[in-house]
Amino acid sequence: MRSNFLLTITLAIVLAGALPKNAVEAQNCGCAANLCCSQFGYCGTSTAYCGKGCRQGPCIASPTPTTPSGSGSVADIVTPGFFNGIINQASAGCAGKSFYTRNAFLSAVNSYPQFGKLGSAEASKREIAAFFAHVTHETGHFCYKEEINGASHNYCDANNRQYPCVPGKKYHGRGPIQLSWNYNYGPAGKSNNFDGLNDPDIVSRDAVVSFKTALWFWMKSVRPVVSQGFGATIRAINGNECNGGNAGAVQARVKCTAMK
Repeated sequence: MRSNFLLTITLAIVLAGALPKNAVEAQNCGCAANLCCSQFGYCGTSTAYCGKGCRQGPCIASPTPTTPSGSGSVADIVTPGFFNGIINQASAGCAGKSFYTRNAFLSAVNSYPQFGKLGSAEASKREIAAFFAHVTHETGHFCYKEEINGASHNYCDANNRQYPCVPGKKYHGRGPIQLSWNYNYGPAGKSNNFDGLNDPDIVSRDAVVSFKTALWFWMKSVRPVVSQGFGATIRAINGNECNGGNAGAVQARVKCTAMK
C-alpha cells in the first residue's frame, strides 16, 4: 500500500525538511541573540534561517502566523488512503487492525476541533504528520491496543492524591499514544466523560475513546511544543528517548514520517 502514501511523504517533507542524521535534538529554539531560529527549529544567520518562517531573533520576514486559518479539514488530510496505508502494514493477526479505524479517529477529532489547526496550512499538516508518526511508532502501525506485557508493570503513582489508584486496576499503556499512569487516566477520563480510574480498560475497548485519550494527551502535553521541532514532541511523549537515552527509538519515530 505504499502508493497510498504520497500524501504522507509530502507531509514528511514538510515536517522533516533537511533534517540531518542524529540532529533531532537540534530542533529546538534558544538561539543566541544574534542568531535566527528557522521555521524548522535551527539557529543561523542566512536567509534560510532569518527569512520565511523565522520564529525568533533578527528575522527578515514576519514569523509564521499562529492564528487558525481556513486551510482544509483534518479529514481532507487524513484520507482513507492515508489511514489505511498505515494500518495495512500491521500483521493480519494484530488486535489493533480490527480496532482502530479512520471513522473512530475522525469522531474523536470532533471533541478536539483545534487539532490540526495550528496556523498556516503547512503548520497544520506538520502537526498531523507528527501525530501520526508518533502513534504509528507507539502502536506498531496500529497493531497494538495495549502495551506488550503492560499489566506486569506498575504504573501507579501512590503519591498522587488527586487521581488515586483503584485496587486491582492497571494503568499501563493503552491506545494510540499508549496512555499510562493513574495521573493521566484520571484527567483523560474526566475530560472525555469516562471513568479512567475505575475503568482504564475502556481505552482498549472503545476505539473512539481510545483516540480521544491520544488527542487529549497530544493537546495537553505535545501541542504546546510542536513549534519547537520534532525532537521536542519526542521529549513530551517519551522523555527518556532524548539526550541519548534511546537513539534507535528516536530514529524510528523520524522514519515513521518518511518511510510509509
